[in-house]
Amino acid sequence: MSTIKDVARIAGVSVATVSRVANNGPKVSSKTKEKVQKIMAELGYTPNANARALVTQKNTTIGVVIPELNDPFFASLANGVEQISRQHNMQLLLSTGQLSAESEMQAIDLLVGRRCDVMVIHSKKLSDEQLIALSQRIKGLVIIDRYVAAIAERCIWLDNFEGGKIAARHLLALGHKNLACITSKYQIDDPELRLNGFTNELNASGIPLDEQLIACAEPSLQGGEVAAQNLLASGKPFSAIFVYNDAMAIGAISTLEDNGYRVPADISVIGFDDVLLSRYSRPKLTTLNYPIEVMAKQATSLALALVNSQEVASQSSTLKHIPRLVKRESTNICNVKATEINLR
Repeated sequence: MSTIKDVARIAGVSVATVSRVANNGPKVSSKTKEKVQKIMAELGYTPNANARALVTQKNTTIGVVIPELNDPFFASLANGVEQISRQHNMQLLLSTGQLSAESEMQAIDLLVGRRCDVMVIHSKKLSDEQLIALSQRIKGLVIIDRYVAAIAERCIWLDNFEGGKIAARHLLALGHKNLACITSKYQIDDPELRLNGFTNELNASGIPLDEQLIACAEPSLQGGEVAAQNLLASGKPFSAIFVYNDAMAIGAISTLEDNGYRVPADISVIGFDDVLLSRYSRPKLTTLNYPIEVMAKQATSLALALVNSQEVASQSSTLKHIPRLVKRESTNICNVKATEINLR
């Protein structure tokens, strides 16, 4: 692999001159610049990003921390960050926190060790105090999918509580009164907030949610299948289910139809997130759109503005996002007969 010294030797110039050419620095004649660039191309020399940062005092890397790689939701988050990083000719450095406080801190320390001071962090396990301390140490740190009041200006977040209320209002408007909920064992705040928003809206409408019609499982296709089986086994009638996320909702639909129930003719199902799979499931899934890619782009732009000391919006409310109802095929007007079915 060719080095900067090889380029300098063949071009007959100093290492400093090659560095200035590589970083579009001043005080290099067009003739010398053209000669050095030609030799760099011939040798296949690519400037090291860390070395470039040392010379220019500008970071060339945007870091992102997500819990895991195999979830399409977090893939969308990373994709949003990458789109902004490409626009700024910056590299993306990805690390996983694995829903562990220790792993999240290790992931952030890894980015810091790579001289990365522009970060979009999805953290559910670090305490508010730890995140506040990190924000004081890392100039371009932005938190996504979480609200910390003391650093509200650095938080891009979704109102999950309001999302639960929107789901309830949709099902109530369709005439559903016997409602069930599938939530998640995910050790984060999102499931609880969505469930609380859902029950809050039902209570306000005088239709409390029966605790025996709340099933909890892993946030996956298989988890949705298991949770739906538990609801059916309860023997209690229900005509609609609000589900923590789209994967669980699609798994639940599979179980319902395997047991002879038509969705949405007999039982309506509404999910949450609006991942790509929800548009291609059968029936196509009614869900709440979680604009995670849009939020990731906003978070990355904010992180860049912070690190460059640019003026940013002071209104924290502009950083809050509200889920949007996406009506597809899995919810319908309540079939009264379905509420009378003694579920097998």
